[in-house]
Amino acid sequence: MSNSIPYGRQNITEEDIQVVIETLKSDYLTQGPRITEFEENFANYVGSKYAVAVANGTAALHLCALALGVEEGDKVITTPITFAASANCIRYCGGEVVFSDIDPKTYLLDINKVKELLESSPKGTYKGIIPVDFAGNAVDLEAYRKLADEYGLWIIEDACHAPGGFFKDSTGEKQRCGNGMFADLAIFSFHPVKHIASGEGGMITTNDEELYHKLLQLRTHGIIKNNDLYENSIEFSGGVDEYPGWYMEMQALGYNYRITDFQAALGNSQLKRADFGLQRRREIADFYLEEFKNKPFVKGQSGVVAGHAYHLYVMEVEDRLGLYNYLRENNIFAQIHYIPCHLMPYYRELGWSEGDMINAENYYKQCISLPMYPTLSREEQSFVISKIEEFYNV
Repeated sequence: MSNSIPYGRQNITEEDIQVVIETLKSDYLTQGPRITEFEENFANYVGSKYAVAVANGTAALHLCALALGVEEGDKVITTPITFAASANCIRYCGGEVVFSDIDPKTYLLDINKVKELLESSPKGTYKGIIPVDFAGNAVDLEAYRKLADEYGLWIIEDACHAPGGFFKDSTGEKQRCGNGMFADLAIFSFHPVKHIASGEGGMITTNDEELYHKLLQLRTHGIIKNNDLYENSIEFSGGVDEYPGWYMEMQALGYNYRITDFQAALGNSQLKRADFGLQRRREIADFYLEEFKNKPFVKGQSGVVAGHAYHLYVMEVEDRLGLYNYLRENNIFAQIHYIPCHLMPYYRELGWSEGDMINAENYYKQCISLPMYPTLSREEQSFVISKIEEFYNV
């Protein structure tokens, strides 16, 4: 058994190492063929038409906001139980973040609360919604799409926790997270504790060709290399009958949000094991659920939900701080996901305070994320469970 058990851990195999070495020895370290390969394979995996690989999940969110035209004063709704980037991407563009409370059973953005927000304001007040597949639990985007269409809103699905996750639509068909059927754009992260680890890195998926081309442009400084789209005349470019091979144009203010070829190669290798990783995560979740069922100190838990991708296994417990410290004393490094975004000092300065999101705040007082990663052994998981029961004298 490991000396310490973190809440999440990457799994780097010899095959992963070899593909990275091969890429480091190739002609391209960046802007090469591994990136296109990764994008195509990832799009196929989630079922979308297009995928754009970027530097990280935060860059993915920022590019989505830019591509959708978020600007000063635009109001966008999201959940307070998420990593700050889900909200910050709107602030980067000068927009206004409006938090809406969670469903205390699913921990996801509560569509009924969102509907109340929309109904209480004139149509046109809000521009978009960013629902988050928190912990790996897939949001019912079919329902959100119907609501968004009624109010003329776009949707960015933050699926960082949920590659391979799905929900069932009204016909009973599985809808994979990020497949573009209901959200305008979806984003993923390849941080080491995520399902697919490439060190850093992110992906945007969409079925909208126009948005896809905007993303490609914004990812690389706003520069394009396409004869059909140039705005300057051929004479200006230095050509006579056609644009020369070296010519390119910056047509928008973009960013350097590119991913490298060796990161893409690692991500591609990890993608091959994605389904196995999901299977292991569900097995681990099953074991936690059974072991903690009907325990008096458990106030809620992720449970086992069809389509859940289990980036995290969350429990709500009595004396959360005491348990957190006791586990650390025993080299079990559980984590807390998340401090509600609206209570961060930055967002407090914008007017948010305690009492604004009661369900999110109550959840935060009791939540703890237990170790969850494919290489977690049954022995290690049993040790975690035994220490939790020991703390509560069960």
